[in-house]
Amino acid sequence: MPNQFQAWAPRLLSILRIVAALLFIEHGTQKLFGFPAAEMMPPAGSLLWFAAILEVGGGALLLLGLFTRPVAFLLSGQMAFAYWIAHAPGSPFPALNGGDAAILFCFTFLYIAAAGPGPWSIDEGRRR
Repeated sequence: MPNQFQAWAPRLLSILRIVAALLFIEHGTQKLFGFPAAEMMPPAGSLLWFAAILEVGGGALLLLGLFTRPVAFLLSGQMAFAYWIAHAPGSPFPALNGGDAAILFCFTFLYIAAAGPGPWSIDEGRRR
């Protein structure tokens, strides 16, 4: 059984990247376009507006697996910044301050920056 899991590891890395990117894009479209449902729509040029641009644009690049490592590293930093600026001041506990998603995105993107995009990506196609 472990060999079967090991054989699927690169494909699962691609799936992790794709799913994380789709969820991340959704956070950005929520802020920019009010879709699927908006808790807030920040004014253009604000810090939250720039975060939404990174979420949609960076998420799209991650979804495609294009410039994966630098984009994932940038987005990991964005999520670390978001956690400490927006969530941590509310409570030291992520479940209470709403920052659990930011932490998960941060470390997922950091892992993807280190591990690469997986085989189902434009980066991998260009490498070949």
